[in-house]
Amino acid sequence: MTRPLTRIERSVQGRYDWLKQEERKAIESRGEIGRMEFWLRVTRSRITKDVKAGRNDVIPGFTSVCRLFKLAVDKRAEGDARLWNHLMQYAQQVLEQHSPRH
Repeated sequence: MTRPLTRIERSVQGRYDWLKQEERKAIESRGEIGRMEFWLRVTRSRITKDVKAGRNDVIPGFTSVCRLFKLAVDKRAEGDARLWNHLMQYAQQVLEQHSPRH
């Protein structure tokens, strides 16, 4: 028998469910572009909250991630897909390991 969720666990689960529902809506309305735009909006909102909370290192962190992504895209366009493939593989592993569980 499973125990009931705590208030915090219910809150986390509710947030996760909301994100998945909104992502699904974005995909239904605009496809993969909608999904990308949704995650950019969510990320921008989170960055703003972190900055207001005094965690200013989030800005250079996001900048580094964007620069890495652009570098991988550029290398792939030049015919070298190794960095792109490594980045996508690493992203998948991290998301699988750290996404909330149902």
